[in-house]
Amino acid sequence: MGIERTVFGAIEGRPVEAYRLESGVLRARVITYGAILSELHVPDRTGRMDDVVLGYDDLPSYLQYRGSAGAICGRYANRIALGRFPLDGELYSLSVNEAPNHIHGGFRGFNKQIWTAEPDTEGNAIRLTLDSPDGDEGYPGRVAASVTYRLTDEPALEIVLEATTDRPTIINLVYHGYWNLAGHSSGSIRDQHLLIEADHYTPVGPGKIPTGEIAPVAGTAFDFRNERPIGLAIDDTSQLPEAGYDHNFCLRGENGKLRRAARAVDPGTGRGLEIWTDRPGVQFYTANHFEKTPAIGKGGAVYGKHAGFALETQVYPNSPNEPHFPNAILRPGETYRHVMRVPFFTS
Repeated sequence: MGIERTVFGAIEGRPVEAYRLESGVLRARVITYGAILSELHVPDRTGRMDDVVLGYDDLPSYLQYRGSAGAICGRYANRIALGRFPLDGELYSLSVNEAPNHIHGGFRGFNKQIWTAEPDTEGNAIRLTLDSPDGDEGYPGRVAASVTYRLTDEPALEIVLEATTDRPTIINLVYHGYWNLAGHSSGSIRDQHLLIEADHYTPVGPGKIPTGEIAPVAGTAFDFRNERPIGLAIDDTSQLPEAGYDHNFCLRGENGKLRRAARAVDPGTGRGLEIWTDRPGVQFYTANHFEKTPAIGKGGAVYGKHAGFALETQVYPNSPNEPHFPNAILRPGETYRHVMRVPFFTS
């Protein structure tokens, strides 16, 4: 069908491009700033199309609003306590952009840089690449990173993240999209249903840093082993640090093997998705930050608290400082490869 390229804006004279992809019933737009998936149009049970990812119409809005909507976060997505970690006997200090901790790669993480796009018309995909120099935000080693977005006729969205390095480093690349299966402008996701394939989660302390405990979800607000409304326990502040989720779930199954991590459905439209991944964890986040600073999204939509939910497949937060958490080290000669597959369905 072809891949359409347009100019979305510019930063310091460098153009930011937008690419439109189509496959079967799916339509998507990807921009090179942050390697952001800014649109994804999916049919409901009646065939009506809606854009189901939160995002913005223009580049200044992406620069203005926090939340990394639709972006690829790295070099290490999520949080690292006190902005430091040990590696091979040396202690490395990172930028502290959420004092006193480091989050999503720092002040100028991968979500805030312009990637280089390589359209693949035959494969109905777009590959974006980014070079991260040695010492970037304090990380050791030069890293060559890439993300490939592909639409399939199933219909499904496939996301493949890869990286190599010339020195030992840590890596945790994450797709940070916000889903709203009723449509990005439809309001709260509290009534949408969710299942997470996890018997345990990682509780957090101050700064949302994991305590190191791996706790059972049974009998808690974190028990999504059976499909239930997202909002069922979302206001239980006796278990949640705020009214909303921002927690890592420890997925069942073997790390490195593709398996289902989650299933979500909007009862009103019948639109649903599954998340499949080869990562050990998934961060479930309900866009709590929009409570303090609502954003004006695509088409003038107002994004308030719980306007979307993120399911970020990942290595656990702060893994480099918790030896019993999954390994996040990448060494020369190795290739980091992270697969996330999102098939859509109607019910």
